[in-house]
Amino acid sequence: MRKSVRALAAAAALLVPATAAFAIDYRSVAEPSVLFDAPSDKGKRLFIIAAGTPVEVIVSLDKWVKVRDAGGSINWIERRALSDKRTVMVTSQKGTVRQRAALDAPVAFEVAKDVVLEVTGGPADGWLPVRHKDGATGFIRITEVWGL
Repeated sequence: MRKSVRALAAAAALLVPATAAFAIDYRSVAEPSVLFDAPSDKGKRLFIIAAGTPVEVIVSLDKWVKVRDAGGSINWIERRALSDKRTVMVTSQKGTVRQRAALDAPVAFEVAKDVVLEVTGGPADGWLPVRHKDGATGFIRITEVWGL
């Protein structure tokens, strides 16, 4: 019995690092940047992505990163164009940012779909602290944003 408990504990310990390796990594675009169809400046230029836009990192190479945007498009961007600053994009038709992390809290401000907000702290109990580019702050439900 003791051996089976140890074996189970050992197996569980091995799974923890494996699940951490699958964590989704999001970054923000530092400045307006060109997205390419291949990891090369000789690739086809697809479109320009706005500064502050959150993207999901899929593959990282030396100078290039394969990213997915909120619409699901997968493209390549130069690594230097990405920032460690965290942002999220509002996915609901109208995002409601509250003064406190509670549904009954007063509304701080409302934002339209696709507005980018800066993340100012970690998520807690389904809420995320954010700041609008005009400086207004508050908490938005994580179900209303993409990029977290």
